Amino acid sequence: MALSSHKSAIGRAFGVILPILLLSACATSQDVATRSNGINDPYEAQNRNIHAFNKGLDRNIIKPVAGGYAAVLPVEVRGTVNNFAENLSMPGVAINSLLQGDLRGTGLASLRFVMNTTIGLLGFVDAASELKIPEHDTDFGETLAVWGVGEGAYIELPLFGPSTQRATAGLIVDFFTNPLTYSTIDDPDRWIPPTANALAGLNNRERFGDQIDSVLYESADSYAQSRQIYLENRHFELGEDNVDDFDPYEDPYGQ
Repeated sequence: MALSSHKSAIGRAFGVILPILLLSACATSQDVATRSNGINDPYEAQNRNIHAFNKGLDRNIIKPVAGGYAAVLPVEVRGTVNNFAENLSMPGVAINSLLQGDLRGTGLASLRFVMNTTIGLLGFVDAASELKIPEHDTDFGETLAVWGVGEGAYIELPLFGPSTQRATAGLIVDFFTNPLTYSTIDDPDRWIPPTANALAGLNNRERFGDQIDSVLYESADSYAQSRQIYLENRHFELGEDNVDDFDPYEDPYGQ
């Protein structure tokens, strides 16, 4: 019964993913027709509405809660939660590295997961870094890029923020490749990854609060600036663009 349920879940996942992949695959031919100022954003009107929603969510909920989280727990404790959340992502990083043909990355992610899960007390302690094992990170969006799938249009997702069609497909696949996704609804383990990621997100919101505030609340056009920052950083991560002179906090509409 469990195996049948897992197959059904995977089937539903690919039913969602396939249209996104098809859209992304057409990105190369679409980009020329939809680019504005070098940015492929044909859904800007809808994206700006979602950006306004995300901005209000940050102002009224996320930022205050992040401040409360930081006030209640010392930075050392919050750091262990971030370590735990990162460790949970390592099996997915290993899988994506293998799919990309990156055997070194597969080995690093696997080794970090084993070390941190065992001597690192389930990942709460970053033992791998103490042992000088290099950090490694990737996702299925990068896997698609390695496979030659186009980036597609820029989109802003509710709560998750800036993305692209390709990155969104990757986000969905990464979710469904996490074994804990298939826990039963009454299994408390089901809530471990999203809870850990949410707490890590709150910690990061507090850690980088000044930079985030400067983009969201001090720039002339927070949508345009957050879009630029995301795309430039993503292209740099994937080695798709030269951004040596890019300043992520420069206001493109400032004087």
